[in-house]
Amino acid sequence: MSIYNLSLKSLKNRRTTACLTVFTVAISVLLLLAVERIRVQAKQSFANTISNTDLIVGARSGQVNLLLYSVFRIGNPTNNIAWDSYQQIIANPVVKWSIPISLGDSHRGFRVIGTNTDYFRFYQYGRKQPLTFNAGKAFSGMFDTVIGSQVAKRLGYQLGSEIIIAHGISDKKFNRHSNSPFVVTGILAPTGTPVDKSVHISLAAIEAIHAGGLLNSKVNLTHLNPQDYQPKQITAFLLGLTSKVKSFALQRSINTYRTEPLSAIMPGIALHELWGIMSIAEQALQGVAIFVVIAAMLAMLSNLLSSLQERRREMAILRGMGARPTHIFVLLISEASLLTTLGIITGIGLLYLILALLAPLASSEFGLNLALNMLTSSEWLLITTVQISGIIIGFIPAFNAYRNSLADGMTIKV
Repeated sequence: MSIYNLSLKSLKNRRTTACLTVFTVAISVLLLLAVERIRVQAKQSFANTISNTDLIVGARSGQVNLLLYSVFRIGNPTNNIAWDSYQQIIANPVVKWSIPISLGDSHRGFRVIGTNTDYFRFYQYGRKQPLTFNAGKAFSGMFDTVIGSQVAKRLGYQLGSEIIIAHGISDKKFNRHSNSPFVVTGILAPTGTPVDKSVHISLAAIEAIHAGGLLNSKVNLTHLNPQDYQPKQITAFLLGLTSKVKSFALQRSINTYRTEPLSAIMPGIALHELWGIMSIAEQALQGVAIFVVIAAMLAMLSNLLSSLQERRREMAILRGMGARPTHIFVLLISEASLLTTLGIITGIGLLYLILALLAPLASSEFGLNLALNMLTSSEWLLITTVQISGIIIGFIPAFNAYRNSLADGMTIKV
């Protein structure tokens, strides 16, 4: 009988403790791989939110804050930008396209984005993927709106549905623009970005519903002329340039703009700074996962050492049947290795099961795409480390068994 088969039969006879050990290792592997996958895919999801945009311009603030409120709809701007300043900057010959953004309103917990039709022409995400429509088209009327896929799904909106915009982040009855309902004319295809949770309206509509204290007024605003409501201010704007090499020169020009204090940031650099800020939390999660793996290895060591005291007669009988000390040594290491392997396989299975169950929720609630991809090289490295750790742990009881003499085992009382 081979050492491998002997290890299997030995573990089968101790199936209860073996199963507990396998489950302990599986949970540790699950946590370790889950932290690594969420860490990597969170970065990918954030990085895929905006693509092919050279500069983001907003009021003077930190570049992370500007990135968060202009792209991820997190937080609030420090100030607005004058419309004249926006027009002057985009008149620069190096500017290929621009997307103005106006924030400050909401609809039932979803951010409202004031913009123009260039948003649907030039905004890109992922690997330079443009926005597409599941239904309808971009807004053309003053009180038309285009909604993201999650807005349509959660609130049950379809083309032609009417929605009421609220002033500010909280959607309460007293701050709703109830005199100016918007009609859904377009529903965007899912992107896995904050665009899915956004309600898009025209800049003229933003100006109209806030002009002259018209909030909750009895005046019907649906017949207003968009030309009469040129925006005076916007929150931020995105720029695409004719050449990426010219980004630094234009950035420097905007950062030293004399008319008002502005900040121009490069999305990639701002994301890098954001990950630097988040690195402490990231390292803390990785540390917890590593300590869980260590605890699982120690639990396996404890089980092997405990069972070894009960198996000294078994070891002695094997020696009496001709097994060499090295055979006993390899047997104990094989058991530890087998327990670790089974724990790893179970942990990977649990990981994919949980990903399959939670992926839709993570995408809808947090915009996090937890793809059921094959294991990455970094994940294989973690698994290999766990496997090697299990083998190393097996050396301790194996060495103890190796030192036990034949006579010691045969004189144990039972």
